Amino acid sequence: QVQLVESGGGLVQAGGSLRLSCAASGRTFSSYAMGWFRQAPGKEREFVAAISWSGGSTLYADSVKGRFTISRDNAKNTVSLQMNSLKPEDTAVYYCAANFGSIVTNQYAYVYWGQGTQVTVSS
Repeated sequence: QVQLVESGGGLVQAGGSLRLSCAASGRTFSSYAMGWFRQAPGKEREFVAAISWSGGSTLYADSVKGRFTISRDNAKNTVSLQMNSLKPEDTAVYYCAANFGSIVTNQYAYVYWGQGTQVTVSS
């Protein structure tokens, strides 16, 4: 069992930066690939970024590539999402999630989910 708690969301102006963190409980955190997803009002939840259990492989949605960076610290059981050059269309609730396998974009492959943190980007 893994419990995930996101933090770091907030209100920021377009062009600004935020860093989201996800703290995980459980001794097997390093066994999981981790992902970040987001859901804007009235839209489906979508993939943002993912990182392998070792941190050696990452995957990004085209919409955030070059602006967002995912990282993890297995010693601290945390995964982070550094978000730069934020745009109003990045406004959403951001969720971190864990899955047993390789990094994938499919949300249904992820077993554990956090409650989400709100990110609002003003124009």
